[in-house]
Amino acid sequence: MTYAVEADNLSVCYGEFTVLEDISFKIPTGSFTAVVGPNGSGKSTLLRVLTGSVIPESGRITLFENPPNKVKSDWIGYVPQIKSFSRNFPGRAVEFVVSGIRHSWPFRIKPQETEMALEALRNVGAEKLAKKQLSSLSGGELQRIYLARCMIHKPRLLLLDEPMTGIDAAGEADIYRILDKLHGETSILMVTHDLQTALHHSSHVIVMNRKLIGFGKPEECLTGECLEIAFGHAGHSHPKLKGVGNG
Repeated sequence: MTYAVEADNLSVCYGEFTVLEDISFKIPTGSFTAVVGPNGSGKSTLLRVLTGSVIPESGRITLFENPPNKVKSDWIGYVPQIKSFSRNFPGRAVEFVVSGIRHSWPFRIKPQETEMALEALRNVGAEKLAKKQLSSLSGGELQRIYLARCMIHKPRLLLLDEPMTGIDAAGEADIYRILDKLHGETSILMVTHDLQTALHHSSHVIVMNRKLIGFGKPEECLTGECLEIAFGHAGHSHPKLKGVGNG
């Protein structure tokens, strides 16, 4: 079996505070892995380690058997939770998607780049948005544009940090249909607070709260016992799941 991500005793500290502690797991290539845990549990930090923007204190992590700083940039697609650009920026969706291969704003787009952008938009059901101004897009439309920007260079690993934030139920359903279609061809690692989504869409689940609490198939990890350890202890509320035992 080949692995998209391997972590071995991975630890990350911010000053004196330990964010990730001795985490180990192996994510198979082509899997759809959901990362769940309470706020402050280190989920987003894990993604930043994978992008190479955070350096581990100890341990190691590899992507397709390479350390993050040795991975080709077009192997990874990353959609952050907080979008860094201004919605008032005077740009069109197709230009933003092309910036995914240029790594800068394309003031002039080549015909080949336009075709690549339209294909990426088509794959996420957003070709009709190509000429629209970014400022006119809804939350769900903007998320599709971000996905197209990531997918234009056909990454081997797609990292998603709370991708459904600010999207209505219909938009969520559309995005999950897209991700389910990509799953298998592309390895997906998604941080989410939605445990039902983790149960029904993912092939693997990481349950964490600074330490690794569970890793494996959704039905094996999203149990009452595992979630109680991650989200709280006796006397504290923790999420409930339909379709999974609470033992």
